[in-house]
Amino acid sequence: MSMASSAILHFSPSSSLLVSRKTTCRSSVFTAAHFPRSLTIRASTSLDYSNVTVGDKPADPFKTNYWKWKFNDNSINIYYEEYEKESSEPPKDILMIPTISDVSTVEEWRLVARDIVQRVGNVNWRATIIDWPGLGYSDRPKIDYNADVLERFLFDFMSAPDCPISQTKNDLVVFGGGHAATIAIRAAKKGLVKPAAIAAVAPTWAGPLPIVFGRDSDMETRYGLLRGTLNAPAVGWMMYNMLVSNEKAIQSQYKSHVYADPNNVTPSIVESRYALTKKKGARYLPAAFLTGLLDPVNSREEFLELFAALEGQIPVLVVSTKGSPKRSKAEMEALRGAKGVSKFVELPGALLPQEEYPTVVAEELYKFLQENFKCQA
Repeated sequence: MSMASSAILHFSPSSSLLVSRKTTCRSSVFTAAHFPRSLTIRASTSLDYSNVTVGDKPADPFKTNYWKWKFNDNSINIYYEEYEKESSEPPKDILMIPTISDVSTVEEWRLVARDIVQRVGNVNWRATIIDWPGLGYSDRPKIDYNADVLERFLFDFMSAPDCPISQTKNDLVVFGGGHAATIAIRAAKKGLVKPAAIAAVAPTWAGPLPIVFGRDSDMETRYGLLRGTLNAPAVGWMMYNMLVSNEKAIQSQYKSHVYADPNNVTPSIVESRYALTKKKGARYLPAAFLTGLLDPVNSREEFLELFAALEGQIPVLVVSTKGSPKRSKAEMEALRGAKGVSKFVELPGALLPQEEYPTVVAEELYKFLQENFKCQA
């Protein structure tokens, strides 16, 4: 089935959200970190679903499976991968949570997981990577996604007797990127989850639009209009494909701010992420993320308070990156020397250092594990 359409989206603090039909437009991109104060997007889409193929599972982890999450009236298949080396020693678990984005996926943590579990030390590490509901290879139902829902998911997953980490849930290390790290920190602050340690890699708290345009009542109304449009049956798919689900837009985002070095953005990465955007229900959670519904806090002060609440309770590592976008970098830097942050390091990369520089990130994370769990290389 093929559908062709075009539209213009104009977004600025001083004007309303407009979606209007045009006969000819040029292609452009909607990115997460470099919005100008007044944003106009022109796009022309030609959607051919007959040629799109998306596998149910990616290839080559040690073990893959699905865990069923019961939420309200939904039964949601949550995809996860396990990485473990053969050992006579009982494993200690690391839960790795992908950065929340339009194209979030377990793939970003794979090389780090392999690196850490294959090291020989006094601790036998096992890594489990999960995909968020609504993202990656998990089911993507149409539900009202927000930060509370994702926090509830973490709690349910980590406390369920049938989840893959159930035997060590009270002795679990959590690695998270971006918003995922902050949601995990918030859940720990509330006592919903009780990890033994947390590593926050390039942590963020503000969604793509709120970090640029703010959150006053006028802007919140416009975010609601955009969110409603993206969730709509027909025009929603058209706009989602215009803004997110095209290879040029994905490549542009990765080269501009997701990766620090544009040369590291390979065709295979773009193709993989593009395939994810074609999964059924792909637009629902990104609509919430884009417009700030997944933001775990509303200010830098609240962001710092989350970390401060863990002072003296558990070790917390913050990994900042040298190439992060200016606004995101400022929030990471606010954590340098902050209360509750046991260790702060700066590494190469931008918003996805664990995928772009997996060896460097794995080395720093393993040092953190050595320092806190007495494992030796």
